Amino acid sequence: MISQEELKAAQDKFNKIIEEQLTRIDAMKSEGDFIDYSKKDHIEIGVVGGDGIGPFITKEAQRVLEFLLKKDIESNRVTIRNIDGLTIENRAACHKAIPDDVLAELKECDVILKGPTTTPRKGDKWPNIESANVAMRKELDLFANLRPVKIPEEGVDWTFFRENTEGGYAVGSEGVNVNDDLAIDFTVTTQPGSERIIRAAFDYAQKSGKKKVTVVTKANVIKTTDGKFLDTAKEIAKEYPDVEMDDWYIDIMTAKLVDPKRRQQFKVVVLPNLYGDIITDEAAELQGGVGTAGSANIGKKHAMFEAIHGSAPRMVDEGRAQYADPSSIVKAAGMLLDYIGYTEEAEKLSKALQICSEYEKKVVLTGRSDGGTGEEFANYLMETLSRDDLEEYYSSFNK
Repeated sequence: MISQEELKAAQDKFNKIIEEQLTRIDAMKSEGDFIDYSKKDHIEIGVVGGDGIGPFITKEAQRVLEFLLKKDIESNRVTIRNIDGLTIENRAACHKAIPDDVLAELKECDVILKGPTTTPRKGDKWPNIESANVAMRKELDLFANLRPVKIPEEGVDWTFFRENTEGGYAVGSEGVNVNDDLAIDFTVTTQPGSERIIRAAFDYAQKSGKKKVTVVTKANVIKTTDGKFLDTAKEIAKEYPDVEMDDWYIDIMTAKLVDPKRRQQFKVVVLPNLYGDIITDEAAELQGGVGTAGSANIGKKHAMFEAIHGSAPRMVDEGRAQYADPSSIVKAAGMLLDYIGYTEEAEKLSKALQICSEYEKKVVLTGRSDGGTGEEFANYLMETLSRDDLEEYYSSFNK
């Protein structure tokens, strides 16, 4: 039997969550437009190493960025700032997902390249602090998580738009243990939050020529929050008559991504936070593994680019961190370049990565001493980027 004190404490916490979300909605309604980086005289790129293998792979991605941006770094149009302190040890000591001094530095940057960070889970040695990723997305309002996945030989070219600040992760560390018998977590869906991610997906579908958006929910069961997301998508779709829309439930969508007869039909996919986290990992695995995919987290004022895999502490414990594959965060660096207007450099990097990872394979990464190191792979990548005939050389593999 629940006591009145327990019931009152749970109600008070729920009231607090509602008040916080209503304040967030007001802020969303007053936000401005996206920044046009082509018009900026100076761009500040923050680089965050993170935990585990993060500093090892991020170092190599930074070297590639500095190689491609050498001219503009020397002219001071671009500055790269290393931001320390987003480690699990420091976060645990501060008992904050992002220490205040680190957050202040992040907010001073236009865009951020971030290595993987460790998220404490129940039963481990760390305190119950929120995921640094989730906190950064909320603090910088990085509401759109963009994850491209391509499998050219199978005709697959997907772009996922995962809502980044709501859903099951919105108040992930603020669930309520009402008593020993009852624990409750919350999922959050707002009208402005749904509108901006869905509109971003439709805008991209129209501008990219993909012309199709698939909306993924579980609205047949989770009728209120997922229902709002789906209903919002149906209304926004009316504004884009030349973009086809369909919708799928998350359970069957996970099956259809591995269906060779169906998966080529998906183009742009938009979905709430938790579903997006799960299904983009599945999609990346089909592409060749989560180590092959990069991720963009976009807001109106800031953007953060990261590898989609974890911090792999076991590799560090076993002395193998130098063999970690930096491909995922290098792809994220390519997305960063494209986002701030360095489209030509991003395209070159994409082609060089494909040559090094899929075609030539002069440095093979296995995660162990029988393969190359991340540093060797980055050197190989930059040697490939230096080729005067890169375009022709790339084309020779695609005849």
